[in-house]
Amino acid sequence: MDSSDPPDSLKDPSRHASGWERDVLEKLAFAALEEQRANRRSRLWARLSWMALITVVVVIGLDFGRSTKGSSTPHTALVEIKGEIASEGEASAELVVSSMRSAFEDTGALAVVLLINSPGGSPVQAGIINDEILRLKAKHNKPVYAVVEESAASAAYYIAVAADQIYVDKASIVGSIGVLMDGFGFTGLMDKLGVERRLMTAGDNKGFLDPFSPQTDKQRHYAQAMLNQIHQQFITVVRNGRGERLKETPEMFSGLFWNGQQAVELGLADALGNVDFVAREVVKAEDIVDYTRRDNVAERLVKRFGAAIGSGMSYGALSSAGAWPSVK
Repeated sequence: MDSSDPPDSLKDPSRHASGWERDVLEKLAFAALEEQRANRRSRLWARLSWMALITVVVVIGLDFGRSTKGSSTPHTALVEIKGEIASEGEASAELVVSSMRSAFEDTGALAVVLLINSPGGSPVQAGIINDEILRLKAKHNKPVYAVVEESAASAAYYIAVAADQIYVDKASIVGSIGVLMDGFGFTGLMDKLGVERRLMTAGDNKGFLDPFSPQTDKQRHYAQAMLNQIHQQFITVVRNGRGERLKETPEMFSGLFWNGQQAVELGLADALGNVDFVAREVVKAEDIVDYTRRDNVAERLVKRFGAAIGSGMSYGALSSAGAWPSVK
């Protein structure tokens, strides 16, 4: 090549410009990827740091959520069942059953008293607690007494009938032996507003509880039959628990409720009395030890944080796939 010839970049300026732009684009692309990796690492470390912090809080505060340790001296064991009976509440089967097991297993506990103040809730949670009361009574040969404060209605009464005796205040609310399933329907309003509901299902009855879709007579009868069956289960539990003490009336299983004095007259409860009365006069052990386990703030934070991380990971794995069907 003649030394006087110009360089290739000068011979073909467009080729030189193209190579320069390609280099810049590659650098920008690699820089963006590196920034994404750095952001992911930063988010991961932040989550791990929060998890470590919450774990420390749980370790420090764990004892505050546990029940009071039992005493080796004779005493009355107390387990509270307060608020709505639900899987995520303080009156969940998980917490109540754990508390009862600790109470029954303590050799110093002469009897277990269930202090109930609840309007009801889940029949499933109540059924689990009822079954466990019967099992623990038979295993440890210890009496169980239910003491009602303001109310023991519906699912709460479902639990109470597993006790050997039920004590109430004269003004307590007792009963409500029934089952309900509630909801709303907006189909007429949607027609007036000109709103079209686009619900896609696989299965003719998959969406029959959808409030924006009409309900057929067949679907309504199916739901009613299911409720009737659960109601009969409730009635059987009450009859088995109360036995001959129960003075049945046509309205007893209609969903009505009664005050404590009426409940005693109907055999839904045994006598008037509070926790101190039962401990002193019935159990003959005035010393009351509380075994109630409560879900503390630290434990709830850990559960929610763990669920949030799991949800984020799942979304990250599936978000690129677009719409994702829901199976409930």
